[in-house]
Amino acid sequence: MVPKRLSRHFAKCLGLRPATLSDEPENIYNRFFTPYKANSMLDQISVVIICKNAATTLQKTLESTQEFDEVIIYDNGSEDESLVIAKRFSNVSLHQGSFKGFGPTKNLACGLARHDWIFSLDADEAVTPELTDFLRHWKPGSDHTVGYVLRTNFFMGKYVRRGGWGNDWLLRVFNRTIHQFNDAPVHEKVPVTQQSIKQKLPFPIEHDAVQNIGQFLVKIDRYSELRKKQSNKTFHPSLIVLRSLFAFFKSYIVLAGFTEGWRGLVIAWNKSNGVFYKYMKRYVDIATDNEKNK
Repeated sequence: MVPKRLSRHFAKCLGLRPATLSDEPENIYNRFFTPYKANSMLDQISVVIICKNAATTLQKTLESTQEFDEVIIYDNGSEDESLVIAKRFSNVSLHQGSFKGFGPTKNLACGLARHDWIFSLDADEAVTPELTDFLRHWKPGSDHTVGYVLRTNFFMGKYVRRGGWGNDWLLRVFNRTIHQFNDAPVHEKVPVTQQSIKQKLPFPIEHDAVQNIGQFLVKIDRYSELRKKQSNKTFHPSLIVLRSLFAFFKSYIVLAGFTEGWRGLVIAWNKSNGVFYKYMKRYVDIATDNEKNK
């Protein structure tokens, strides 16, 4: 048996306070044995969001990501309450800078993250609790693994499945040391290679795509301007009209948008307008330049 004085000497050398009768059993246990905490993948993933004037949806987005270790917000000049909302969340790292097109800007934001594993999210999307819990225990197995997530799209509060809004699988989880966004100014994506290991994650994210119809007009104008920088491809106006009509027909009839009521009609008309202005803006630029040079 170790003498009492000697046991106190060892405890002092080890920096331990000898247990007393007043100690609860669990306190004595915790002093000598650190409880085991399983590693969570949420502590190794950075959620990355670029935004501008997203106050309408950002609160819900950030509430859904509170369990992740880090959320990068890269703001492109918000004039609403977006910055105020972002500062309310302790796991948010807020950055501000210029918009360089969706692909380059998202890569810039990913470069600000503390972790190599990235979960790319839009400011109008929310992670479901089921997906959060799945990612907590997720084991990618390789840095070449990429995670595809099903995005469920909501139009003014209603989930829309048809008209081209269903089956919306997107590559959103990846390791930035292997995969990055391309440089597309709009409709950017993360290219995969033969070495990429594709996984479909079993739970979705929710996309609050449209809160009012006017947003369609704003997006059409913004995206068509960005596309002009990407390509000069255009067609004769008669062909542009035909392509626009086909876009409407495909969304409303072929993809059963008519079953979504007035929402399906608006979506189909928006797709038609998107095609029209995508090519017509380029055509007008070329035509006016030719007129000036005559």
